[in-house]
Amino acid sequence: MAAIDPITAGGVFLATAATDAVYVMFTSAVVARKRVPAATWSSVWYMLSSYAVISYTENWLYVAFAAAGSWVGAYASITFLHRPPGGPPVGAAVE
Repeated sequence: MAAIDPITAGGVFLATAATDAVYVMFTSAVVARKRVPAATWSSVWYMLSSYAVISYTENWLYVAFAAAGSWVGAYASITFLHRPPGGPPVGAAVE
């Protein structure tokens, strides 16, 4: 059985949690048709996801941490990032 480095596992978990939160922000900006925020969120999304992919490709067991982080990130972003009544979606900052 391959050893799991707790720091790498935590990094993968946090990177995928942040990736999913950023993906929600990206999607919100796309829905609002805000080009600059969508492009910015997209670049952050790929930067975060590349860390997780590079980390867990060296040990397949890190995929479990990636999946758990992804779930937490999506759940937290939908729970805590509410759309203001009548306002643009969260993450769709001014262009």
